Amino acid sequence: MRLLDKKGLIFILLALGLLVQPCFSQKKIWDETAAQKEERMSWWTESRFGMFIHWGLYAQAARHEWVKKRERISDEEYKKYFEIFEPDLFNPKEWAKKAKAAGMKYAVITAKHHEGFSMFDSEYTEYDIMNTPYGKDILKEWVDAFRAEGLGIGFYYSLIDWHHPDFTIDSRHPQSAKTQEEYDELNKGRDMGIYREYLKNQVRELLTNYGEVDVLWLDFSYPGKFGKGKDDWGSVELLKMVRELQPGILVNDRLDLKDYEGGWDFTTPEQFKVEKWPEIDGEKIPWETCQTFSGSWGYYRDEHTWKDNKQLLVLLIESVSKGGNILLNVGPTARGTFDYRADEALEEMGEWMKFNSRSIYGCTQAPDEFEAPANTLLTYNPTTNRLYVHLLDYPMKNFLMKGFADKIRYAQFLHDASEIKMGKPHGAWIKQETDESDINLLLPINKPKVEIPVIEIFLKN
Repeated sequence: MRLLDKKGLIFILLALGLLVQPCFSQKKIWDETAAQKEERMSWWTESRFGMFIHWGLYAQAARHEWVKKRERISDEEYKKYFEIFEPDLFNPKEWAKKAKAAGMKYAVITAKHHEGFSMFDSEYTEYDIMNTPYGKDILKEWVDAFRAEGLGIGFYYSLIDWHHPDFTIDSRHPQSAKTQEEYDELNKGRDMGIYREYLKNQVRELLTNYGEVDVLWLDFSYPGKFGKGKDDWGSVELLKMVRELQPGILVNDRLDLKDYEGGWDFTTPEQFKVEKWPEIDGEKIPWETCQTFSGSWGYYRDEHTWKDNKQLLVLLIESVSKGGNILLNVGPTARGTFDYRADEALEEMGEWMKFNSRSIYGCTQAPDEFEAPANTLLTYNPTTNRLYVHLLDYPMKNFLMKGFADKIRYAQFLHDASEIKMGKPHGAWIKQETDESDINLLLPINKPKVEIPVIEIFLKN
């Protein structure tokens, strides 16, 4: 009887269930321990607040970045925007100073959005900034300016491309159809394999030609009927290339690789306030919510649902209070300036951050032992062991903190470092609701001239 070779023996053992096949190996993008990932992401976790910038040819239409899809505009008709794009007032140094003054620590700009136009010098397409009347590499100018201000550099790159001739028409495309037969007819001669290579080549350019990149924000997957997912993008090979080119980079979760180890770094709830710190299998995960000042990402002249200063600050504070970041979007005009309403919002947020950023940077969700009083949000700095109480609705004089009596060493307003006196709860009514573990902070009757006042509490060690 002839001895089995190694391959035959392995086959028999697998069939008998005596050898467990390492199926997880194909679900891994790269090797990294939890501690290594935490260290790689530490600058981002410390920062908490970033600027998103959606800018492209759609700024000229000035009616949403999805205008080509919404109005089913053909390539030929959309070409007029490409032929006249000349943002003569673009001054990236001003942009960078505005982001920094607002308290933002990093920024992510659209290198290419769904329309397929490249805001950078690309050797793989003529449909880029170099072939517009502007004729200069906007992305390079932007990178240089933001890097000079010490801001983290991030590139948004759309996996979707409504201009590339080999990108197959699907449900998100301006020429979308209703039936499989219609899609088959529309996609005759289109080859996603060619587009996948184009996508990979452009991402390689972005990660090769602009120095160290801190964030790559890829957008987005929609697997299923008439959609696209990881196989369409070649996500596994794409991300392996990204990790090799820029090992320190942070990548979001929209490549449809959520079940791959190393397939993403942080999750991205969009235009959404989470109920609690997001988890997977009971483990808290890094997250960042992306939000707009108004109802559009790109410049939209006639859109008027702009959030006020308090709403924006609550978005920021609440994200940090649940262990997350916020990426707040600006949609510049076609001449390269910020909408005046965005300027006003940034200035107001910057004024608050100037005095209260200590409750944001390096902070996270408060330990479970601290219960937030009514109408407040708590953040906590584990390095300094300080708790921050954000007063969303300013109380009158007595501010009762239940269960805090033996935990507080000192309390002050953050904006001016003025002491807040502490004492036992007093008064017949308040005593009925308290016990020995409670403490009362005596606040001034008049609310400080701060949109959302913050109490900084020095905790006992």
